[in-house]
Amino acid sequence: MATSRSQQKERTRRAIIDAAIGQLSESKSFASLSLREVAREAGIAPTSFYRHFKDMEELGLTLVDESGLALRQVMRKARQRMKKKGSVIATSVKTFMEFTRANPNIFRILFHERSGTTRALRDAVAREIQYFVVELTDYILAAGFHQESAHAQAEAMVAVIFNAGAESIDSKPVRRTELEQRAIEQLRYIAAGAAAMHQVEPAK
Repeated sequence: MATSRSQQKERTRRAIIDAAIGQLSESKSFASLSLREVAREAGIAPTSFYRHFKDMEELGLTLVDESGLALRQVMRKARQRMKKKGSVIATSVKTFMEFTRANPNIFRILFHERSGTTRALRDAVAREIQYFVVELTDYILAAGFHQESAHAQAEAMVAVIFNAGAESIDSKPVRRTELEQRAIEQLRYIAAGAAAMHQVEPAK
C-alpha cells in the first residue's frame, strides 16, 4: 500500500510539472502562470499542490533543473553523432535545433526565466547555461586550446546558439532553416578566429 501511495504521489507530481510546461507559449512565461491554473490543468485541487511543491517558485526551479538536464542530453547526443564523423559545428547546431523544435516549452523555461522577475529562477537558469558552457569548454580544450581561450569560445558559442534556438521556436520551417545556417556560419567564424589566434586547427 505504501508503494502504491508513493507511485501515486510521483504521478501527481509529474502531472503538475507537465501541466506547467504545457501551458507555456510565446506570449505566456512561467512567471505569468498561477497556481490555480496549473492545479486545474493537472486535475487536482489547489490545496493538493502544496503536498508536492512549497510554492510556484519551487515548481519553477524543478522545471529549470529538468530543462538543464535535457540540454546536457542534447550535448551527449551531439557527441555521439560526431563519432560517426561529419562537421562538429553543424552537427551540434542541428541537434540543438531539433531539440528546440521537439521540446519548445522546455527551451522557453530557460529563455524566459533567464531574464525573468524571480531572482532564484534567474540564478538557476544561469547555472544551467554555465553547465552547458563547461561541457563545451571541455570539448574545445581537447582541440589544443588553453582554458581561458576555450571558455571564452564556449561562452560566445552558447550565446549564438541560444539566441538562434529562441528565435526559431515560433518561426516557420524556412526561417528555422535560415537561423540554423546562420548559427553554423557564426560559430565557424568564432572557431576560425580563435584558431588563428592560437595557431590550431579550427572546428568545422
